[in-house]
Amino acid sequence: MPYPIEEHKHRFAAWAASRAASVKGCRFRVEQGKAILERVQLNRLLASPGNLPAPESFDEAHREWRNQVISAAQGLELEFTHGVAAKLINIYLKAAFVCGGYHNHVRVKAIHPPIDRLLLNELSRRNVGGFRRDWNEAKRIGWSKLNSDQYERVIHSIRAALKPNAALWEVEQHWQGYQ
Repeated sequence: MPYPIEEHKHRFAAWAASRAASVKGCRFRVEQGKAILERVQLNRLLASPGNLPAPESFDEAHREWRNQVISAAQGLELEFTHGVAAKLINIYLKAAFVCGGYHNHVRVKAIHPPIDRLLLNELSRRNVGGFRRDWNEAKRIGWSKLNSDQYERVIHSIRAALKPNAALWEVEQHWQGYQ
């Protein structure tokens, strides 16, 4: 039986995303995270970065994916916030595309970075982009508790803090989780 690279990427990305997004107050198993990603059909994007939305429509697509992820999670009796849904989506796409060798592709550059406490702490500490107030507000709320508007404000601030046309993943130079 053939084992295509898209399935391999899907399994790995789903594992990584599920492990990263499962947090106190919203614990779920990898198989549940994988099932949610499949219900939203994000695995259908993995064949090519050209399958991702165009940069100008990425935020709208991401909002729809978050809503679909939250709905799919409810079907499994899980309560996801937009912060948790975003982390599941963002790690999934990061593993498959950003770290999959497509980091300079115009559509991949629009992928939202995973938001977590470590990133927000460092963005605030360094006052990245002069947005310390925004980073502190997101920290106060907690990434896993962000609603849609709060999450989108964080992404807007990240985009504004970066150089024009920079890939959003570049903000992760401030993430300290690798240490």
